[in-house]
Amino acid sequence: MKIETILSPAELPALAQRDLRRTVCVVFDILRATSTFVTALHHGAEKIIPASEISEAVALKQQFPAALLAGERDGVRIRAAQSGGIDFDFGNSPREFTPEKIRGCTIISTTTNGTRALRACAGAQCVLAGSFLNLAATADFLRQKNFAEVLLVCAGTGDGVADEDVLAAKVLLENLQPATCNLQPPT
Repeated sequence: MKIETILSPAELPALAQRDLRRTVCVVFDILRATSTFVTALHHGAEKIIPASEISEAVALKQQFPAALLAGERDGVRIRAAQSGGIDFDFGNSPREFTPEKIRGCTIISTTTNGTRALRACAGAQCVLAGSFLNLAATADFLRQKNFAEVLLVCAGTGDGVADEDVLAAKVLLENLQPATCNLQPPT
């Protein structure tokens, strides 16, 4: 298993030039998107559809009128003024996605970094949302499937690296290769 890591959103545009058809991507946006998605699915959401932009989420809502809209920009829930008159049903906090609100529902979500990272991986063989909530299950899945190539994608914060995303990627890497993991910076 060949494993690579993207540490910041600055590296995402290069994915459009890569052939990811034989690659599984694990996207980390620990605070909040991927933790929210894992929580929503655990609480019974049918599926999550990531959208890169607010306009894309609104267009998807036209295709799936029963779907719920979730999202944020710079940590603030999307309101009508940002989305052409539509208040989003949820922000991007796992606490909002309770079973009674989302069980059986499709959720269309757009976030500042997480959904953009997920969409950048759209051409991959498989795309997983990684969080501390599902890290062991993600490691088990990757070991069982024995994918040829794994790309750990840290969504970051704004334009920069998010330490919590890097930490989660490191822990997953340690779970996949406990004897060989060494994420020391080059000297």
